[in-house]
Amino acid sequence: MAKKKEKKTKIDYRRLILAKLKKSGKKPVSFKALLKNCRMRGFDFDDFVKAVDKLKAKGEIIESRMGFTLIDKKSLVKCAVSRLNKTYGFVRNTETDQEIFITGKFLKGAMPGDIVLVRVFEGKGESPEGEVQKILEENFSRFTGEVVDEFGTLKIVPDTLSRYAMDFENPNGLELHEHDKVMAEITARGHRHSEHKCAVVSSFGSSLKASVCALSVLELNGITPVFPPEVIYEAKTVADFRRISEESANRLDLRDIPIFTIDGADTKDIDDAVSVKKLSDGSYELGVHIADVSHYVLPKSALDNEAFKRGTSVYYANRVIPMLPQELSNGICSLNPQEDRLAFSCIAHLDDSGNIKDYKFAKSVIRSRVKGVYSEINELLEGYNSRSLCEKYAEVLDTLPIMRELADKLNRKKLNRGAPQLETPEGKLIIDENDICVGVEARKRGISEEMIEDFMLTANECAARFGLENQLPFVYRVHEPPSEEKLEGLKEGLTKLGITFNFNGRPTPADMSSILEKVKGSDISMIINNLILRSMSKAKYSTEPVGHFGLVLDDYAHFTSPIRRYPDLAIHRIMSDFLSGTSKQQCAKKYSKFSYASADQSTQTELTAMNVERSCEDCYKAEYMKAHIGEEFDAIIVSAADFGLFAALPDTCEGLVSVHALPEGEYYYDGTMSLKNLNTGESWRVGDKIRVKVENADVNSGKIDFVPA
Repeated sequence: MAKKKEKKTKIDYRRLILAKLKKSGKKPVSFKALLKNCRMRGFDFDDFVKAVDKLKAKGEIIESRMGFTLIDKKSLVKCAVSRLNKTYGFVRNTETDQEIFITGKFLKGAMPGDIVLVRVFEGKGESPEGEVQKILEENFSRFTGEVVDEFGTLKIVPDTLSRYAMDFENPNGLELHEHDKVMAEITARGHRHSEHKCAVVSSFGSSLKASVCALSVLELNGITPVFPPEVIYEAKTVADFRRISEESANRLDLRDIPIFTIDGADTKDIDDAVSVKKLSDGSYELGVHIADVSHYVLPKSALDNEAFKRGTSVYYANRVIPMLPQELSNGICSLNPQEDRLAFSCIAHLDDSGNIKDYKFAKSVIRSRVKGVYSEINELLEGYNSRSLCEKYAEVLDTLPIMRELADKLNRKKLNRGAPQLETPEGKLIIDENDICVGVEARKRGISEEMIEDFMLTANECAARFGLENQLPFVYRVHEPPSEEKLEGLKEGLTKLGITFNFNGRPTPADMSSILEKVKGSDISMIINNLILRSMSKAKYSTEPVGHFGLVLDDYAHFTSPIRRYPDLAIHRIMSDFLSGTSKQQCAKKYSKFSYASADQSTQTELTAMNVERSCEDCYKAEYMKAHIGEEFDAIIVSAADFGLFAALPDTCEGLVSVHALPEGEYYYDGTMSLKNLNTGESWRVGDKIRVKVENADVNSGKIDFVPA
């Protein structure tokens, strides 16, 4: 009789593995121990390995060097990798938007844009710390770096991903040299950034030139000066100057009013003009006339889609990457002198103290009298009335004293409501004909700059009121009060500096303003400015009018720069539609989703632009300081860390004084503003003056190194 073939038993490896790990708790179980636990009659090694891999892929177990453990999903958060440095990175919680610090060894090779599962724990610094447990989604593959020669072999040192040089392929056969700045693409991922494999995609040129490094920063962030062909074609089509006269008949005609623009001497995208008239009762009529960009950029057009994608113009060094093609930004939408232009005007009636009594918005046609320049207007306002300036500004000369008078009242009103007057030094880069940075100087604001700013604030406030009063879907510029965490940091800093404060719970803007006024002109004025600035929330765009903490305004929006900011263009479109007769109900149906999308996209693109502009400026400043290596300068300590001190020169160039460059000893960092040598008792605090010598300047990274002189 034939013997019956035994039926092979199907082993549930998943159940066995999970049971073993559950029993082990937090203690890792080695692969060998798991294997031993699952060995039984009918065991199949390949099926066992597949079960382990499947559990890892589903995020049910995690493997470390010590072995396997169960993933406690309650202790894990889903995050997006936001930024990387050579030895650490940050991820952002996708639900709470909280930023989490992760040291390099815990990143597991994650790249910016990746979606990861992170185990969060309490860190040593202000931010919570974490460890990447699993990469759920790979979203990034490109990075920039510098070509280096290691023992005759060219390699890439990434700008941010890793401190180690990486081998690369050159599929396009690009001619590469040491110090070239390149864009590379990850072709295969390893468990660490240094283990990733890559290929060179493009070369920008020498990393010793700031202009080259700036181009790589732009491309890495998806910012390009080149517009798609369909966008250029549409821009040329709509930029028909003949249509201005056709459209003028349907608009409020303001061409007889002395309207003019005031900008920097090199400005080409002139999108705002002003007019001021004093009435017989002592009140004022302020006109803020903005280029009517929404007339040319229609919803869902190629121009609109590209503008939405860019979100903002990007300004760095002596260049601009515009949000709109130059046919609009420098052409038909630019309020050039002695040329008819279509505008969107805010005409506000202000009482003799500068309070808004009434306002109206209207589609208009204007003709700017003169292209005003800040420096020239400042001279006129200060009484330096040269014949040439008086001739140039003849048509608006009588308006200037009235403008100054109104601006003084608006500024006084701002101070009276307690708006903090924070001092944030900005640097101006001097670029020569070879595109090299040959100078940096602190940018100074004059009377006319502040005057125009106050006029624009008034128009923006009126625009926000318009949205609220007419119950329209809208994009507001909001600035929320400081968070509890940031307030604690502010209180700690003020206490260490011996500054008395009485916040009575949450501080008001007036409380902060009072502290700034108290230390104005003192040695610690800059420290207090930095402390208060760091305690502030970041301004953003929102569909909810929660007000603006820094300006102390309940209603605020951005209306005045639609050439270079998408949120301004968005509310122009909504306001224009409402003014043309569309009901608020129809506007709600038509623009609700649009306003949400615009607010979110505009916030993100603004943050990207700010980071890009800062990175580019750092490269140019390093290029300038490279010509001054070995020279000594007076500086002020602007921040402290456990690894050293950051010091700023009067021209705003900033560098690191490494702790290794300080006198030998054991150093203690107080966590906020001072570094102390425990052996000698010598200490350095934010705000202290320090004499430094330029030790090194790396254009590629934008970093400057100082040593004590």
